[in-house]
Amino acid sequence: MNSKLKELNVDYLFRAILSLETMEECYRFFDDLCTVPELKALSQRLQVAKMLSEHKVYSDIVKETGASTATISRVNRSLSYGSDGYSVVFERLEKEDAGV
Repeated sequence: MNSKLKELNVDYLFRAILSLETMEECYRFFDDLCTVPELKALSQRLQVAKMLSEHKVYSDIVKETGASTATISRVNRSLSYGSDGYSVVFERLEKEDAGV
């Protein structure tokens, strides 16, 4: 885990997110918490990470997401050298989608 992130305010944010129970609650909370561009940037990075994990090429990712190659490179670095957070989420979502 990135020690730069570990602080009480971040802990409180993560606890707040974990307390959400429905998609509607998520929409309401993030609507209050983030601007539309911030939320779109976060969701774009997640989509880029998903496509990279599916071995899509940069040009296809740019075309489909509108992300810059710099953003794609940063996300790719996180996938390769990060904390495996994306992997945890993707595995769980795949299981959820499969009904497991």
